[in-house]
Amino acid sequence: MKIAWFSFILLTLSLTSCDKEKVISNAQLPSEVKNFVSLHFPQNPIIHSVEAKEGFNKSYDLILEGNFNLEFNRKYQIEEIKGITALPNSVIPEKIRIYVQNNYPTMAITDWELEKKNQKIELDNQLTLEFTMQGDYLRIDN
Repeated sequence: MKIAWFSFILLTLSLTSCDKEKVISNAQLPSEVKNFVSLHFPQNPIIHSVEAKEGFNKSYDLILEGNFNLEFNRKYQIEEIKGITALPNSVIPEKIRIYVQNNYPTMAITDWELEKKNQKIELDNQLTLEFTMQGDYLRIDN
């Protein structure tokens, strides 16, 4: 009986940890995701969108014209934005944007990522800076 129960648990864990990705149309994207894109990236239409499922988690990965990649969580909240050029000011928290303007005035923010306890940005010189959730500078990240 214990072997059967153990086998069932292993099978369940392996099935729920499988990644499943599918390309979806813009019409299938949640309205919150489409609204974010139209508000912050009005000149960059969505050219590719993927719904990814891993266990009970779901995310939406988008590629926009202009080489911007966006990732949203299952609650349709933005978690990561990557670009090869400067991100729109509207997607960068004000306190972080001001810190960069004051300390790196010739640099542009090309990436922003929300982590569990912190935020990270990357500048166009590949320097990565880490901030608290409130936008307070912590350190240069290696």
